[in-house]
Amino acid sequence: MSQYTGTWSEAESSTYRDLSAYAVPRREEQIGLIVDRVADADASGDILEICCGEGLLMAALAARLPDATLLGFDGSDSMLEATRSRVPGDRLVTRKIDLADRSWRAVERPLRAVVSSLAIHHLDGPGKRDLYSDILEMLAPGGVFVLADIIRPLNPAGYGIAAKLWDSETRQRSLALDGDERGFALFQAADWNHFHHGEPDPALNPDPIDKPSTLTEQLDWLRAIGFIEVDLHWMTAGQMILSAVKPH
Repeated sequence: MSQYTGTWSEAESSTYRDLSAYAVPRREEQIGLIVDRVADADASGDILEICCGEGLLMAALAARLPDATLLGFDGSDSMLEATRSRVPGDRLVTRKIDLADRSWRAVERPLRAVVSSLAIHHLDGPGKRDLYSDILEMLAPGGVFVLADIIRPLNPAGYGIAAKLWDSETRQRSLALDGDERGFALFQAADWNHFHHGEPDPALNPDPIDKPSTLTEQLDWLRAIGFIEVDLHWMTAGQMILSAVKPH
């Protein structure tokens, strides 16, 4: 098992909450797409969100699927508290986890869906493949895995395009939400648009936190593991949403 050696802390969680309203492209559209895909799953059971963060997606799932039990797992105490504040009552079960630790991946009963947004890129390639294999085991037949995440471009041109699009998306959200570019300025000051730096050389500048893989790699891994209906649904600014189904 590849070990996650990231140093994500509560400070990073706080920064994420401050910036995510601006820096997550078309966030409401993404959430709606994920919820629709889960609602269409041909399976019953609980719904797990890996790294539930602020709880926005979990709250949308709770509203759309009022009979579902929701499992919200995250490595941050403050993120788990934020999720609990958005999904009150006894339908939500939260748990603090280490993303790379496989022990939390043994569920009591098969799941209708597993979703994750902007988290799995913290695992390297072998770590992602291990997680995808474990997710397949966690799902009920017909269950769906929905992933929204950052991807790694294939060449310098791809990095340049992703960088430009992400800046544009963040500037537009800042203007839409606040009527000015203060949110975009925060995004720039935090140096969140890593696509501007191009592809890092792991030998010279290993990144302990962000390890995105290419879209093609992830589609191939999911098919090789045994998922079917592996499909890309949405993509912009170096970020994508895909889904895959466990066979009956």
